[in-house]
Amino acid sequence: MSTSRAIPTLTHLDELESEAVHIFREVAAELDVWQYVAQEQLELPPIYFAHEREVFRRDGMLYAVSPYVERMEGEDPFTTSVRFRTVGDMTCTGGVESTASTIDAVVEEIAATRVTERGETRADDRFSEAAMEDRKRVGYF
Repeated sequence: MSTSRAIPTLTHLDELESEAVHIFREVAAELDVWQYVAQEQLELPPIYFAHEREVFRRDGMLYAVSPYVERMEGEDPFTTSVRFRTVGDMTCTGGVESTASTIDAVVEEIAATRVTERGETRADDRFSEAAMEDRKRVGYF
């Protein structure tokens, strides 16, 4: 059975076998995590890689079309290649246009970007800098 736990550094990942690991951004940068994944040749679910998906644009972010996310007038769906830099609640987590379909391509893409994962894909953070902490306080995580 797979369990999940936060870990203090990437160097301790080799101690884990079949565990899901949550790495908080205060501990390691997104690029650090992906470089480790590449180095260790870890397998990841396909959602972390670019794929064709029906999305719509809101406030500069791409949201997946879903019955759980209500579109507003003018938010017309279209299909494009997207990747999710973080996987979370689809009502507040957006994707990015991407063709990065391999670990090495994701590493290259992240190394070239100048926008943080939270700044580019987290709708909550556009409303309040403390949005994530507010969710933690009410038991969301």
